[in-house]
Amino acid sequence: MGVNKAILVGNVGRDPEVQYVSDNVPVARFTLATSETYKDKNGEKVTNTEWHNIVVWRGLAQVVEKYVKKGSQLYIEGKITHRQYEKDGVTKYFTEIVANSLQMLGRAGEGTSETGTAVSNTTQTETAKNIENAPLTGEQPDVNIDEATDDLPF
Repeated sequence: MGVNKAILVGNVGRDPEVQYVSDNVPVARFTLATSETYKDKNGEKVTNTEWHNIVVWRGLAQVVEKYVKKGSQLYIEGKITHRQYEKDGVTKYFTEIVANSLQMLGRAGEGTSETGTAVSNTTQTETAKNIENAPLTGEQPDVNIDEATDDLPF
């Protein structure tokens, strides 16, 4: 038995891009920056930032499309995935976090409530109910989106 779980808290690097693939299934993609700060051996403050490619599907993608924007602070849970495809003789590799739940963090006035809004693939929240009662699921459907996402910068 194994566990594949990623938990990230960070800031969205750019507005999410949402596409609708076969059977009108929405998929949203965006980057998330996580940073850690420490003092080096000279006592100077150093900040390291890691960028993560995030993918969300179905109802969760609709929530992201409506409420998440560049700079939003998010708590994300999901799994680490790797995929590759070949185009014009060049193999492209992607490491992504496929999110199955997220919580919008931040203060009131930043597009979220004071306590944040939690959304997952197993719980329907008021946020999701406001989006045409869309079913919340982070499950990836069996579709090939490699060529459709070739223009994405990650």
